[in-house]
Amino acid sequence: MDNLFTNIERYKRTMNAPLAARMRPQTLDEYVGQTGAVGPGSWLRTAIEHDTLSSVILYGPAGTGKTTLARIIANSTHAEFVEVSAVTGTVKDLRREIDAAENRLLSMGRRTILFVDEIHRFNRSQQDALLHAVEDRTVVLVGATTENPYFEVNSALLSRSRVVELGPLDDDSIRAIVRRAVTSEYGLKGAFTLDDDALEEIVTLAGGDGRASLTSLELASQMAAPAGAATPESPVRITRDHVLEANPRHGLPYDKSGDMHYDIISAFIKSMRGSDPDAALYWLARMIDAGEDPKFIARRIFILASEDIGNADPQALLVAEAAFKATEVIGLPECRINLAQAVEYMALAPKSNAAEAGIDAALQEVREGPRREVPSYLRDRHRPGSDEYGPYLYPHNYPTGWVEQRYLPEGLERGAFYHPSPRGWEAWRIEATARDRAGVKPRPANSGENGIAASAGEDGAKTANNAEPSKA
Repeated sequence: MDNLFTNIERYKRTMNAPLAARMRPQTLDEYVGQTGAVGPGSWLRTAIEHDTLSSVILYGPAGTGKTTLARIIANSTHAEFVEVSAVTGTVKDLRREIDAAENRLLSMGRRTILFVDEIHRFNRSQQDALLHAVEDRTVVLVGATTENPYFEVNSALLSRSRVVELGPLDDDSIRAIVRRAVTSEYGLKGAFTLDDDALEEIVTLAGGDGRASLTSLELASQMAAPAGAATPESPVRITRDHVLEANPRHGLPYDKSGDMHYDIISAFIKSMRGSDPDAALYWLARMIDAGEDPKFIARRIFILASEDIGNADPQALLVAEAAFKATEVIGLPECRINLAQAVEYMALAPKSNAAEAGIDAALQEVREGPRREVPSYLRDRHRPGSDEYGPYLYPHNYPTGWVEQRYLPEGLERGAFYHPSPRGWEAWRIEATARDRAGVKPRPANSGENGIAASAGEDGAKTANNAEPSKA
């Protein structure tokens, strides 16, 4: 009798729960999607079916089935299944469950599976409290996280667990989940029909999130029959308009500090570097729509202007600077236009990574190479004995504004660091410089050319007409 009342109460609680909770699969056969992680022949599926699970971290975006898998494990294991919340749990809670697990193992020989949802929310000391119990298998840990465990979970704990990654659900899996919910006894019970275009709108809105798809379906059903008058005998039609009314804003997943943040900014930068303005604008829109800090976006554009465009189009740096300033002064929503203009410019500009490659190569030489002295004729002249340094050839005293002269220290040759691209202004200037210098011969230190002095003062002292600049 007690079991009967318990089952009735459980059923009432279940039917009062949100649709996503009511439709949670109870077995692996009911589980939809994630064939790579839990499909036939996979390690995780085999471990669940044979009740031989070892510690595992389930990693993936929201709504991809991490908690559902934990519940399936709970339903299929002969071990004791306990849960600790990483949001409200403390080290004391963990130690209490570990002590209980140890007593259970010693007195009854029964294993304990400890489920920790949002395990990344545990701090280091809380995670450390699990180490010994996981290592000697006092508990089998099942952790679930939306954050990259390789960054958020203690490395010692990771080494004792297996990471299983779940991806966003594909569209066919979302369709299967929604269709099942329409007819299921725990879902809409056949009291509604779902138009094909309404189903496709739910799939689009879900963005690979199974929980979100069921929430959209539930809200749309409430819009279609607000009084709850729908019955299987007289089903109510759910249209695309009902779905859109229930979900007025289409929000794609994004987080400002997790993997999605880094993935999207990476795609944004690579799209500009790859000269694809449409892709760059799409990723820009994803960030703006999700509430990303526009100054963060502007800074990335600013960096790219030198890193990937450089002197192939020097104007790009000025455009990036103007966009950054506009973002600071104007802010959203208007600065989205300034950012879009800058993004389009960066995507369409000729590309060169010579600036980044050049400074990195020079820094490597400075840090790893030998000490190299400044050539004497390039040294500062404001010291006693500087007359012995030898003549410095002042480029402005020559018709082309250039004279053959060594500026690198001994042991390094021209072209060691700077490798211009064959594109844009940079390529044009290299060609023009080569033409300007063609046929110009090195001059002796104190010779003159067309009456113009060949030696000059310190640090480019200016000359007037043909007069030799003053000596510093």
